[in-house]
Amino acid sequence: MRADAKRNYDLIVTAASEAIARDGAYASLEEIARSAGVGSATLHRHFPTRWSLLQAVFGGCVRNLAARAGDLLAASDALDALTTWLHEVTAYATTTRGLADSLLNEPAEESETCGATLVAAGEPLLRRAVDEGSVRPGITMADLMILANGISLAAQPMGAAKAEQLLTLALRGIGPAVRPQP
Repeated sequence: MRADAKRNYDLIVTAASEAIARDGAYASLEEIARSAGVGSATLHRHFPTRWSLLQAVFGGCVRNLAARAGDLLAASDALDALTTWLHEVTAYATTTRGLADSLLNEPAEESETCGATLVAAGEPLLRRAVDEGSVRPGITMADLMILANGISLAAQPMGAAKAEQLLTLALRGIGPAVRPQP
């Protein structure tokens, strides 16, 4: 990439990061281009879709979360490793405006996405927990990511602590079935 193109790319990502933190995943692309000091055509040349721009904004942190999943594979308790990682993903998505919305609405035709990265990173944790018998077969990492991101999105106004509480509730369930009174 030429030096001026790299500079424009960096300016766009910086402006997008600020706009998304303020306005969420659907921040105005025109405003992002204006804030970056580039034209709309320059923004679209670097990022042909909104989702490609979101990937650039969130990519580094998502890669860190994916690496964390790899670190947790060494934990002695597979279920604890899986739930720890899901809590970390949920907390990050709750406190990073736009991420949960982005992950829940990624276009299916985009192959290399933040969501796909997280699903792939969490798969070994889930597989290990299923093999250990602490998670029932049939649960998919894609479903767990939808659950975690849905909780993140719903809890954003209340904060990460509420998201943690809701994820714990969802993962543990509500206890034994209540029998109807005769």
